[in-house]
Amino acid sequence: MENLDRYDKIILRMLQANGRASNVELSEQVNLSPPQCYRRVHRLEKEGIIRGYAAQVEPAAIGLGVTAFVSLNIAREQFKQVRKLEKIIRAFPEILECYAISGDFDYLLKVVANDLKSLSGFLTDRLMQVPGVAGVKSMVCLEEIKSPSPLPLAD
Repeated sequence: MENLDRYDKIILRMLQANGRASNVELSEQVNLSPPQCYRRVHRLEKEGIIRGYAAQVEPAAIGLGVTAFVSLNIAREQFKQVRKLEKIIRAFPEILECYAISGDFDYLLKVVANDLKSLSGFLTDRLMQVPGVAGVKSMVCLEEIKSPSPLPLAD
């Protein structure tokens, strides 16, 4: 983060709040010329600081009424094949996020489904059938208290 100056941070804050902001809008807020602003945004994208742009869709509005956090353990003898297992996990559209974690479990997944029956079917018939999966524990989300938020940027 040491290579980010004040202007870069303002651009990042603005784009996190409104990824559809035009270059002209950004340049006005940052007090840079449009070409300078464009170069900065392009550099942030090229360096991988900006990973992409996406619309945030309300899950329930498209029939995904259940969110669950799933702890997953892999069989110890499968650690040689862990990258293959991770590739399979990435391919499941129901899995929105996956983190390798420390503690009692190996991975923490954020999973969406239409309803509890669909979640159960996904866990039992698909996820638990992946070679190397030793066990799962699911926690169903009752209510979203805080939705995904912009990353904090120090001044």
